[in-house]
Amino acid sequence: MISSKHNQDTNFTQSVKTLSRQIFGKSYEKASMLDNAITYFTEQSIKESEPEKPTRNSDNSLRFRLLEQEERHAQLESLCRDILLLCEGETFAEDNRKSSQLLATIQLLSPSEGNKVSLSNELNKPLYKTVLCLRLLDRLCMDNAIKETYIKDRLAGLPPEKYKSFSTLDPEGYERFVDEVKIPLIKAALLQDIGNNHPEAQLILKGADGTANPFRMLDAPDRKKLLQIDYRETIKYLIEGVGVAKYIGKLKAERDAFDQAEKRKLLFIKMLLKESISPKKGIGNLLKVPQIYTSMILSTKHNYNYALLPKVYQVLDKNAERGVCHHLVVDALRKITGIFPLGYGVTYIADNVHDEKQLSYEYAIVKHLYPDDPESPVCRTATRNLGFISFGQDIIINKDHNLHFTETAKQLSKISKERLNEILALLSSNYNERKELDLIPRCWFANEYFSIKAHQKLWNK
Repeated sequence: MISSKHNQDTNFTQSVKTLSRQIFGKSYEKASMLDNAITYFTEQSIKESEPEKPTRNSDNSLRFRLLEQEERHAQLESLCRDILLLCEGETFAEDNRKSSQLLATIQLLSPSEGNKVSLSNELNKPLYKTVLCLRLLDRLCMDNAIKETYIKDRLAGLPPEKYKSFSTLDPEGYERFVDEVKIPLIKAALLQDIGNNHPEAQLILKGADGTANPFRMLDAPDRKKLLQIDYRETIKYLIEGVGVAKYIGKLKAERDAFDQAEKRKLLFIKMLLKESISPKKGIGNLLKVPQIYTSMILSTKHNYNYALLPKVYQVLDKNAERGVCHHLVVDALRKITGIFPLGYGVTYIADNVHDEKQLSYEYAIVKHLYPDDPESPVCRTATRNLGFISFGQDIIINKDHNLHFTETAKQLSKISKERLNEILALLSSNYNERKELDLIPRCWFANEYFSIKAHQKLWNK
């Protein structure tokens, strides 16, 4: 049974919490990316309802607005760099290890049940989706599936099979790729749907008196109207609220080249946002597919069901069949994540010393991207002999050992109810509250386990 005492987090866990709050948190300081966007939308809405009359102070007002725009741009740029530092390293393998750690940490910090699920998932979705977009970009480049000229030009003729070594083969070219492709992609992912925070959108989401549940299912007319407001205000915020970086220097030729590059990046972000609405087979899938995936894994809907998260690709496959997104990109993401999301609590039948299946089960946590088989996740064990451990081993849990699958769960049907109750008592910290749960659990909620500092080191060798 896990101790209920919560310890201080590891530095990495704290960094993830801080970054999520800096992106989409709401605070009295109003210092997050979301806070700044809400302030902008509110001020713009007031100005539109009360047109500003020209005065002697108009020039000062313009300068102040430009200064605010520069500050928002600088903040967004800084967040993009922080995300890259947290989820990328010196090699392709390190990129995937750090991204696995970040995605799993978000999942493990997110409540699996209760009334805080929606708010927590809303906070963490932008960062989670952004990391998926970066890893999907890598995969599509390696698969030679990128047709968009803007990206292909910045790959500078690099063969797909050498993409993993881009940063060492061509350091300058890679830096340009980061600056002109990865950073704009991160911005597009973070700003996607920021327009939902405009007062017009909030009126639909929260109602005239502000008491409606913003996470409820909307009827078709409201949803259509919300999508229109969201896109319109997101693009407006991108261009007028954030804008482009300002050149610092005195060389005209250098300034002209800088300004042109900034304009191209802005147009690329705008294109990603526009095409993600109905991407078909285009580059908009780079945002759309991670968006759908994240909306399932970190759902804000009232019917959120942790046990059903591995069915996310059933939803994505149906969307691809309907033409909502491209099946090639869905398959690429499945290759990256497998069907079990990072940080998911897997229950499995362990083998004994004679490689024979035991008549009991153990707990593990999905810990790494790129499983060899999408249905066989790479996990770190969390229990051994029905007791929780701080330093488990890495294992691949095959389908015939994973209790998520019905046929595997049936293998434990010969165990007596009394014995299953004993096992559940050993592995549940709040057993009395879980008497109604299945005696053969298809998954487990790993949040409480992860809340202990010693258990947050899943990626240590």
